[in-house]
Amino acid sequence: MDTVLIEKAGRIALLTLNRPEKLNAINYAMADRLLALLDLLEDDRAVGAIVITGAGERAFSAGGDIHEFSKSVRNGADEALKLFARRGQAVTQRMEAFTKPIIAAVNGIAYGGGCEFTEAVHLAVASERAVFAKPEICIAIPPTFGGTQRLPRLAGRKRALELLLTGDSFSPQRALELGLVNKVVPHGELLKESFALAERILRHSPLAAARIITAVTRGLNTTIAEGLAIEGEQFARMASTRDVHEGLEAWIERRTPSYTGT
Repeated sequence: MDTVLIEKAGRIALLTLNRPEKLNAINYAMADRLLALLDLLEDDRAVGAIVITGAGERAFSAGGDIHEFSKSVRNGADEALKLFARRGQAVTQRMEAFTKPIIAAVNGIAYGGGCEFTEAVHLAVASERAVFAKPEICIAIPPTFGGTQRLPRLAGRKRALELLLTGDSFSPQRALELGLVNKVVPHGELLKESFALAERILRHSPLAAARIITAVTRGLNTTIAEGLAIEGEQFARMASTRDVHEGLEAWIERRTPSYTGT
């Protein structure tokens, strides 16, 4: 059984974390499959946006597969770091820097690595049934897929530390307040709302979307001066494209632009 399923609907690819009997826990095979699919979709010009959700009614993802990674831990820190931590970080880094928008459709439990996936993607829509937690401290480890770094940047240091140090679960409404998700919707409307958000983005130039994502991702952790330089670089990359000329001409002519991604 594929650990991640892929479907395409127009210009949107739907990736489904597919271990429902394990609450879509992220094992090594799922992480590797996600990386392979992201590589595939990056080169697919027919796909402009990605939605990620979880199989079944209970979970987006309950986090890392403890039964699997505990074996690596028992084999020593070097193996645990290589097989578990670095693999998980590779996935979240890939999501964060991906040049096509990725939207998490959080349909249930998003604990540990599932929460870290939500932190790393560009946008997130949560079902009213979703529940979040940073429970790694309960098994005496820090988050390993980037949670100690991204959550404080999203929520602020003190609010993030409360969640990281207690392991307490929190509601989708709290996730919205913290900036972890963009919207909370009725459960039955989750995929519809996530796809609608993707479609709103797909009205625009895919090249411009990529440049914006790159500028934000690279600039977030720099000084304002360095960030402005990155912003200028991304603008310069767009200035000679067909899309920017089409956008300008369409605005002047008061018509809907037709972008080619070139």
